[in-house]
Amino acid sequence: MEWLEFDTAGCSIQRTLDIIGEKWTILILREAFNGVRRFDQIRDHVGVSDPVLSDRLRKLIASGVLEARPYREPGKRARKEYRLTEKGLDLYPVMISLLRWGDEHCAGPGGPPIDVRHRDCGEPVAAVVQCAAGHTLASPRESETRPLTRTP
Repeated sequence: MEWLEFDTAGCSIQRTLDIIGEKWTILILREAFNGVRRFDQIRDHVGVSDPVLSDRLRKLIASGVLEARPYREPGKRARKEYRLTEKGLDLYPVMISLLRWGDEHCAGPGGPPIDVRHRDCGEPVAAVVQCAAGHTLASPRESETRPLTRTP
């Protein structure tokens, strides 16, 4: 079966982009993965406007990627901080893939500005594509796409 014969209406990539594909969303997730959880800190570090940040946070919470937790500093009103859920944490390989792609294809003359390393051994972290049997795929030419047959 050829790719153009597939019905892509329920495509998982399309559904994923419905959640994380808007401008600013990946940067908000980058902040969450790096421990930045408070609205004003995210806003200031990313450079996003309050209305856009509010909208993206609301969508990430509604989709189950982030959760809002109340906190209160002494003498101040209660506020919310935003934490990754298990569903959100599952985006880690996606974030590492985007980082490594950017390191390879978009870094400035001085090279990548940050590095992610394994806390225990100090080696660089990489996202790896492999089959369920553990074989690493170096190219999409090593895989095939086919329809799943569903029984009613």
